[in-house]
Amino acid sequence: MSSTVFDSFLFRDLFGTAGMRAVFADDAYVRAVVRVEVALARAEARVGVIPGPAADAIAASCDAARLDRERLRRDTDTVGYPILPVVTQLAEQCGEAGGYLHWGATTQDIMDTATVLQCAEGLTLVSDALDRLRERLRDVALAHVDTVTAGRTHLQHALPVTFGYRAAVWLSALDRHAERLAAARERNLMVQFGGAAGTLASLGPGPEGLRVRAALAEELGLRDPEITWHVARDGFAEIVGLLAAIGASVGKIGVDVAAMTSTEFGELAEPFVPGRGASSTMPQKRNPISSELMIAAARLLRDKSSAMLDAMLQDFERATGPWHIEWAVVPEAFLLLSSSLDQAEHTMSGLHVDTERMRANLDLTGGLIVAEAVMMALAPALGRQRAHEVVYAACARVLDSAPGATDLASELRAEPEVLASLGADRIRRLCDPAGYLGSAQAMARSVAERRPPEDEAGVR
Repeated sequence: MSSTVFDSFLFRDLFGTAGMRAVFADDAYVRAVVRVEVALARAEARVGVIPGPAADAIAASCDAARLDRERLRRDTDTVGYPILPVVTQLAEQCGEAGGYLHWGATTQDIMDTATVLQCAEGLTLVSDALDRLRERLRDVALAHVDTVTAGRTHLQHALPVTFGYRAAVWLSALDRHAERLAAARERNLMVQFGGAAGTLASLGPGPEGLRVRAALAEELGLRDPEITWHVARDGFAEIVGLLAAIGASVGKIGVDVAAMTSTEFGELAEPFVPGRGASSTMPQKRNPISSELMIAAARLLRDKSSAMLDAMLQDFERATGPWHIEWAVVPEAFLLLSSSLDQAEHTMSGLHVDTERMRANLDLTGGLIVAEAVMMALAPALGRQRAHEVVYAACARVLDSAPGATDLASELRAEPEVLASLGADRIRRLCDPAGYLGSAQAMARSVAERRPPEDEAGVR
């Protein structure tokens, strides 16, 4: 029986992916805990803190698959943490060598490091999914770099842009997020090993504690921090905050796509899949389901990031409560973003772009979308203020007329000083939205054709 959308057989693939669920599943977490305990024994044997044969026996004997899950669940409920129950069973598997298991460690050392290992795997999935989405967006941006569409501010026509430019703006944010992901991995994937209060006192006053921590980091492929970080939770907060920021950027794509699929816009449609987005009562409906899920994930991720900031308020050398927030928030944040990226990739892989409808929508205001172009062309001859007044008056006449009765070009040709300054042919050209795109196409190509150095070299 499931109780949340994350494990519901009905909803789980709308709020996560199978790959990310596998990373944060209970079995995966227990395997990570066992991996950390074994790595700790090996590290301590390398430094000479525990006997080498004991570490070998621990490595050979510890088997997450042989743990009694029901006993583990029951004991975790009693203790409040899973590590002592896990270590108890692992020690039983190891016989005499079990006495050297978990040597000098504390519960949070093992739990934090296991979570870091999960985050490392989860961030790899996020990075891969982000790369796939970026490639789809590159394709869309380049395919439509010259597709003129209405630029909108405050939900009204502003100036012409191209759809490729709009897609390249989406892409540019995700390119920056890819750089942030790489930096966050380098900065925050750290081993945690400090003992009861973080001082490594259980391993003596000498250098052994720091040498064990360094060896443990090497065993696990994690960074060795300068100091114990078990109450300095900026690392996990940054990771979840970054997931939320990526989700918000993907959610912005969802907002734009959903609006452009509306009946009144009709400029886009999500990929057609029979039955997807159908209504139980309205046969004509084709709702933008993927975009809606991208928007929902963005809003849920915001709360996850906020909760992680709360979890940073930890007292002294062991927190009373905030740590537990992370247990719920971290897996859910990864699941939500995995779903968002998956839905966005699906959308961009088969996005239907109605270029004719885009052009028709450009003409809805009778050329008013290029009023600025005319004003700027008139300004050298009439002065900026007079040019603004003349064009403003022409726009007002278009707005006051019945739809289709007149347009900006006609009203401008009827103004003697405009006609004398520009001529009929230039008025016609100025009123073509395709002629007033500024640097939109150049910027779109610059973003869409850019390849990070590691991509050019064929290395991730």
